[in-house]
Amino acid sequence: MMKLRRGVVSSTFSLLLTLSLCCAEKEDFSTTGYVQLECLRVPSSEFAGAVKTAVDLVRKAGVFVSKFDKKFGNSRMAHAILDCIDLLDSASEELSWIISASQNPNGKDNSTGDMASDLRTWISAALSNHETCLDGFEGTNGVIKKVVAGGLSQVGKTIRNLLMMVHFSSKPKPTPNKAHKKSTAHSGFSKFPSWVRPGDRRLLQTDGLSTSADVVVASDGTGNFTTISEAVLAAPDYSTKRYVIHVKRGVYAENVEIKKKKWNIMMVGDGIDATVITGNRSFIDGWTTFRSATFAVSGRGFIAQNITFQNTAGPEKHQAVAIRSDSDLGVFYRCAMRGYQDTLYAHTMRQFFRECIITGTVDFMFGDATAVFQDCQIRAKQGLPNQKNSITAQGRKDPNQPTGFMIQFSNITADTDLLPNLNTTATYLGRPWKLYSRTVFMQNYVSDVLKPEGWLEWNGDFALDTLYYAEYMNSGPGASLDRRVKWPGYHLLNTSAEAINFTVAQFIQGNLWLPATGIKYTAGLAS
Repeated sequence: MMKLRRGVVSSTFSLLLTLSLCCAEKEDFSTTGYVQLECLRVPSSEFAGAVKTAVDLVRKAGVFVSKFDKKFGNSRMAHAILDCIDLLDSASEELSWIISASQNPNGKDNSTGDMASDLRTWISAALSNHETCLDGFEGTNGVIKKVVAGGLSQVGKTIRNLLMMVHFSSKPKPTPNKAHKKSTAHSGFSKFPSWVRPGDRRLLQTDGLSTSADVVVASDGTGNFTTISEAVLAAPDYSTKRYVIHVKRGVYAENVEIKKKKWNIMMVGDGIDATVITGNRSFIDGWTTFRSATFAVSGRGFIAQNITFQNTAGPEKHQAVAIRSDSDLGVFYRCAMRGYQDTLYAHTMRQFFRECIITGTVDFMFGDATAVFQDCQIRAKQGLPNQKNSITAQGRKDPNQPTGFMIQFSNITADTDLLPNLNTTATYLGRPWKLYSRTVFMQNYVSDVLKPEGWLEWNGDFALDTLYYAEYMNSGPGASLDRRVKWPGYHLLNTSAEAINFTVAQFIQGNLWLPATGIKYTAGLAS
């Protein structure tokens, strides 16, 4: 298959001083007069200079790529160039967030409050955006691709260097025992991340927003808008307050994009398969994978509830994304993502999926986000003849990135169209899209949809030494470990001492931005 997808620093001293308040455990003044930060591996002066250099290089690269704009009509090349311009712009902004966070070190708005974790997330996202820019030129004129790659070569090296300068993380805070408990029934979240405001919690605990919404979208004309895109456009930019859009029952055939300046949007539908956002863009029809998304969100702090996102292009159109998310600290609660190849693109940043239905065929949960999926229904579908299903294709590109997929307390099964063909269609937990792909399946139910080997190669022995795939305490007929792959990067986690390193609390420091819900979810291991 064809899939090789994939302001600047104004005051160095101010940056160093304010960063020190957030991530330094002790003060150690060097002979240069700078405060040495505990969250950095290098002198603070070196880090500050590297941040400024990275932002300058990314912006210059954006200017370079923009020279090719409007020269290729409406072709895949044109889409790739537009993607690249947007992605580099996002990378520049993500790197500049380092400065913003440092200027308000005690603030938690749209961050976890842990500077080391935030820095690594944002730098990692900038690296992924750079790589996605290059991946978008797959299938286009080789000469242009080489020119763009050459122009961006120093950008990638500089961003990778930034990642190496930040410690992996501060030590996660212990989680109280009561946070590890779970119940067997519920009617919604019982606890929420600290960054979900009290008003949003009340909204999430309801199944409709007839009176609480800022605006209502209704295809029949009974709301403020008839399309979702109009409602998004009307939302305030860079809002620190929640902006609630209620999308009434109906089918909305539109490609929606929530751009990075649209912060804190909450979109609530009337239920899975009641409120449906649908599209059919695909790679075969000339779109890049990145731009094929029916619904794309980049604004920070996005929350979606009770909505179906789908791409109906079908398996014969190959890459066709239903939803793409770059929203840092984004939540998807009781949503459905329906498609075939590349259904859910968890592209970058930190994301949480709860009680969602995710269906597809090839790599239908993919990307380079730090994403947690809990209590979800993950269903493999029937694809093209002789096509193999792979549930995940996580795209970590550098060992210093914090990214990875964690799937826990979920059901891994076949969708109805695949059930009659389990003997002829092979399904696997995942395959390594990028060199350091990282995915952990823990405490899930796995049906007989899964092949005994469990995991699939990408291309020969590519990444088999460098990936990190792991399983722990899964159950069901597909969970047997007797015939699993023997790759150097594959791990059978046999004890809780091994598995606890990959819990929500420690693997992604979830006790800082994801709570124990008490509802088939825990920050640690299930009791």
